[in-house]
Amino acid sequence: MNKITSVCVYSASSTKIDPVYFDAARELGTLLGQRHIRLVNGAGNMGLMAAVADATLAAGGEVTGVIPRVMIEQGWHHTGLTKLVEVENMHERKQLMADLSDAVIALPGGCGTLEELLEVITWKQLGLYLNPIVILNIKGYFDPLLAMLQKAVDENFMRAQHSAIWHVAATAGEAVELVHTVPLWDASIRKFAAI
Repeated sequence: MNKITSVCVYSASSTKIDPVYFDAARELGTLLGQRHIRLVNGAGNMGLMAAVADATLAAGGEVTGVIPRVMIEQGWHHTGLTKLVEVENMHERKQLMADLSDAVIALPGGCGTLEELLEVITWKQLGLYLNPIVILNIKGYFDPLLAMLQKAVDENFMRAQHSAIWHVAATAGEAVELVHTVPLWDASIRKFAAI
């Protein structure tokens, strides 16, 4: 069992999405809060980012939000978090979110979420992030991305062993169990990276 005290959750800020995604975000936040696992996220005040944070807090958990100053100036930040960390830019935000986490769970999202997920997968491939990465594939949302990653393996853009960088969960409960049970990444595998 991995010792998990904090989980970084990537997720959408959109509010115009199927309620099933909000249900999953709230379920994930509730599980994190009940298990006293600190949520680390992008500190947004809308969409799945707010839903997972609010559910974590309501369940007695803590939330650390990391957000660039420009987003605070726009009023896009959640004002009720346990801790709000202001950074200079998106690069610093992503690095700090990873540094503060013992694992990553990706909820569905747009370009920002996909970019965060692919970047942390790349970091893990290079041995820069060794912790579990779980893709919470609600309603098959990530199926096209997972097919693309498999195509990259099939066509030798990635090694077959790199498929073990991420794990896929169908439910919030399964995602939380996976971060506790998947093996930590062996950094020596990075020498095989085909990038």
